[in-house]
Amino acid sequence: MIRAQRQVIIKDLEKKMVLLMGPRQSGKTWLAKEIASSFQKSSYFNYDNFKDKAIIEKQAWLPDTEILIFDELHKMPNWKNFLKGVFDKKPNGQKILVTGSASLEIYDHMGDSLAGRYFRHRLLPISLSELRQASEDLQINKLLERGGFPEPYFAESDLEAARWRMQYIGSLLSSDILEIEVIHSLKNMKLVLELLRNRVGSPVSYLSIAEDVGISPTTVKKYIQILEAVYVIFVVTPYARDIARSLKKEPKIYFFDNGLVNGDAGAKFENLVAISLLKSLYARNDELAEDVRLHYLRTKEGYEVDFAIVNGNKVESIIEAKVRDDSISKPLKYFHKKYSYQAIQLVQFLPNEYRDDGILVLDAKSYLAELHI
Repeated sequence: MIRAQRQVIIKDLEKKMVLLMGPRQSGKTWLAKEIASSFQKSSYFNYDNFKDKAIIEKQAWLPDTEILIFDELHKMPNWKNFLKGVFDKKPNGQKILVTGSASLEIYDHMGDSLAGRYFRHRLLPISLSELRQASEDLQINKLLERGGFPEPYFAESDLEAARWRMQYIGSLLSSDILEIEVIHSLKNMKLVLELLRNRVGSPVSYLSIAEDVGISPTTVKKYIQILEAVYVIFVVTPYARDIARSLKKEPKIYFFDNGLVNGDAGAKFENLVAISLLKSLYARNDELAEDVRLHYLRTKEGYEVDFAIVNGNKVESIIEAKVRDDSISKPLKYFHKKYSYQAIQLVQFLPNEYRDDGILVLDAKSYLAELHI
């Protein structure tokens, strides 16, 4: 399956280097090598490989190489200064593509700035919109249960997908996380992760988790930041005009891998909507330079709507996710009436789409398949 970002990345490589970030095993290396196949002379180097590491440090690739691909380069000391030097001195026309699993922001304090020298792209798991673009079957139930990581999604059986997931979490906890931070108790980290798997879609109290695990709220916050940095989870904060105020309120936690969600059909469906929306917003940010963010809405009185897409300082739309169309959400009606926000209720099982008092009730599968990516 050809990934949707392929042509955009190739186009961006004509102007600057590209940093391709995203969860481990989301397909970054495969996509990078697939892009390399469109060039006559390409070189792929993984910093984890001893021989490749030596070539990287000596800059011993051939000067007529058309595209250089560096994988896991963030593990190299002063990697930003290294990249800056390579980019500034490269022959005309030479392309540079850098891939990595850890969030780019976690390394902002290291080395010199690469500002003005790169385009960022974030490769997330496969979504309905990406399946549509690739002319693949839109199997929403498969995405709900297996998630959108390529290997489990295209696995021959649910058992193969489950075995992949067990190995995946084990490798994250034993390698990626330890590269970022020394964790004194992996057991506690695993407990926090398990608790989060059961609280998808609900505001998360760091204090409550701390009491359940027997650690401090500060440690819980640190663990969640690490899990976010390695693309296991993403945090959605409540929207407020004063962003500083929104950060003080309880966030909601979602998983990049839908298969990690422990919960009922509603929790799994809400997580799928969350990751689909985030993937679209990342694309709009990385490719179109739009200042778009994903939040949720919540009042002191308890009115809550699952998602708010915010463009700049303006709410673009508010979205409620429901498995079945029992009735339109009262909080959705409340925010729509009070603030005139465009309101959408996405329903997994919906006989007919309709509009009720200005609120759109739409088939989730169709809506998510048409998102920009």
